[in-house]
Amino acid sequence: MVHPTYPQTMSILYQIAVAIVRLAAPLFSVGDSKLARGMAGRRHADRLLATWGDVVRDRDRPVVWFHAPSVGEGLQAMAVKDALLEARPDVQVVYTFFSPSAESLAGRFGADVATYLPWDLRGPLTRVLRSVEPSLIVFTKTEVWPVLVAEAGRHGIPVAMVGATVTEGAGRGGRLARTFLRATWATLDLVCANTEADAERLSGLGVRRSALVSTGDPGIDSAASRFDDTPRSAPYLDPFRASSRPTIVAGSTWRSDEDVLLPALRQVRDAAPALRVIIAPHEPHADSVADLVVRLREDGWGAGTLTDVERASGGSGDARGGSGAHGGAARERGVDEPLDAVVVDRVGALAHLYGVAAISYVGGGFHAEGLHSVLEPAAAETPVVFGPRHGNTRAASDLLREGGAKIATSSDELAGVMTEWLLDEELRSRAGQAAVDYIQRHRGAADRAAARLRQLLDDGPSA
Repeated sequence: MVHPTYPQTMSILYQIAVAIVRLAAPLFSVGDSKLARGMAGRRHADRLLATWGDVVRDRDRPVVWFHAPSVGEGLQAMAVKDALLEARPDVQVVYTFFSPSAESLAGRFGADVATYLPWDLRGPLTRVLRSVEPSLIVFTKTEVWPVLVAEAGRHGIPVAMVGATVTEGAGRGGRLARTFLRATWATLDLVCANTEADAERLSGLGVRRSALVSTGDPGIDSAASRFDDTPRSAPYLDPFRASSRPTIVAGSTWRSDEDVLLPALRQVRDAAPALRVIIAPHEPHADSVADLVVRLREDGWGAGTLTDVERASGGSGDARGGSGAHGGAARERGVDEPLDAVVVDRVGALAHLYGVAAISYVGGGFHAEGLHSVLEPAAAETPVVFGPRHGNTRAASDLLREGGAKIATSSDELAGVMTEWLLDEELRSRAGQAAVDYIQRHRGAADRAAARLRQLLDDGPSA
């Protein structure tokens, strides 16, 4: 039995821990690591938001504060935000995030102000809430912050969550997390769950039944919209579109994925010598991009970067070796041949590059953090293959069940799946159609969630 003072003690310990980390932040803010960038970004986030509220905010218009921890959640939130603004163009938008990987999304989210989430402490948050005066706070997918929720309640600000999901075995389902966060979950005014199963699990965490509604996954709308918005002409897309070579696009890969993927690609190339590969590392830092280019060259590929493709294409119908820092592999062999392996050296291009794929590989399935989004390649009507760690994403299980995806647990299995799809056009087409059919059937979640947020804006917090 849990002692009645246990949650209160945990709350005190939590705030002490956050306060200690905040004091130590300057020590960890040096350098360009993810930890350093996150610490540095959070140090002044409350001041930035408070200044925007004091100086820029239009007091005659409502403010909706969206928080999404990382890029995937941010794209979900952006789809809901876009749907909300279509109906309520008067809304001002605040966007906060937790992971440094979301820095790249901040500039294109479409917010009036964007920054890291301030420290989850009463002092900084009270200052922000008094200055910004949000009409509504919206969390995304998985993450709630207990002090922010409590302070919002004290200020009479309704709090919602969109794209809410709880996978089986998730850390939030553990006894410690359930006990500590139960009061926070119970405080939420609206929770838009992805599925009825998610709604059941959220109810078990403490969300009130009256606050729960199943609206679908807004990430599906986001993925479909990004593919629909693929530019008709782009320097990095035209060379691939102009070529009929079979192309495998591997997105959001970690080193652990690449250790499985690269040997598999060598095998596939033996069966399909015209093969071209495009690999987009999850974190395309210069060092990781350079290392991957070297590894591909050692495997016999004419490898370069996406920047090399842009520089060297010159309107030609293929991607040729360039003179960039990592490019020119073909020229090193003494000939001017097309690149057959391209490493993506930027963020923001992957969703569009899936459109030139015959087959897509999604990374994370061989990494401790688990599988990345399979929605973008599915929206591009390509069959998807990934590693065994996919339990963190329900869409992967759905695509497996419907025939739009396959799992590979080794390099040999991965090579077998890719080779079979490449050599059997009818089989590949059926799998790609199953993937895009799944996307089309599940669109509309962002509109449904936005409609609920509009209602909450009009009605205020529930009793």
